[in-house]
Amino acid sequence: MKKSNVPSSLTDYNSLWNPVLEAFSKNVSDNGDQNHFSQGNAPIGLYHKNKRLMIDLVVLQSYGAKEVHLQKDEMLFREGEEAQNYFQVQHGSIKMITNSPDGQEFIQGVFKTNDSFGEPPLFCSFPYPSNAIALEPTLIMKLSKEKFFTLLRENFDIHIHLDQVLCQRLRYKSMVLSEISFYDPEHRITSLLKYLKEESVNQLKKYPGMEGDAEPYVVPFTRQQLADMSGLRVETVIRTVKKMEEEGKLKLVGRKITL
Repeated sequence: MKKSNVPSSLTDYNSLWNPVLEAFSKNVSDNGDQNHFSQGNAPIGLYHKNKRLMIDLVVLQSYGAKEVHLQKDEMLFREGEEAQNYFQVQHGSIKMITNSPDGQEFIQGVFKTNDSFGEPPLFCSFPYPSNAIALEPTLIMKLSKEKFFTLLRENFDIHIHLDQVLCQRLRYKSMVLSEISFYDPEHRITSLLKYLKEESVNQLKKYPGMEGDAEPYVVPFTRQQLADMSGLRVETVIRTVKKMEEEGKLKLVGRKITL
């Protein structure tokens, strides 16, 4: 059977939340690219402190949300299970992964403090397409499906915010499918970096006094993560990025890609 060129992140409905929002990060780990992976404790989000809380903790608790404590490597839910709850990270981090038939692991997303995850199966009543596993000791807020829907009906602003997040996921999926998946490595990487920078600048414009165009954009992804997002091998990404640097199409500051 011919192997598909489409990156696994596009076949998972939960995969797009983190890649988009993580791209707005300005607090980038310095050492993550040494092994092509981000450090687990790297601050993530739009200037980190300014990242909007998905749903306020007090609101969640008022609707009956409960705490779930997870140890490192403990599983929250498994691929194929029915979605019965809304989940939001209070502190710690969760990774959502799928495994290929030959056992290869694909990280679909990493969700940190204030992130929610796993909503599409909750809305559309299909089984989880990924496993959710704690990367470190993690505290999750869990709200039942019935109470979550009541919360959305009674809090229109939260509903709108969630709709915006879901629309951003769809926009990202459409961009990757049409602009990246079927092109040569340089085109895929260029399109991806251009999109991430554009989204970062657009988000910064929402905050008075923050001018996204006034400083270089530092890509908050490792070579391995860029490979996973573009359907390329990490060795191909490394060679392509180096070639693009030599041609003046991007800069490498330390090990970080800068536009």
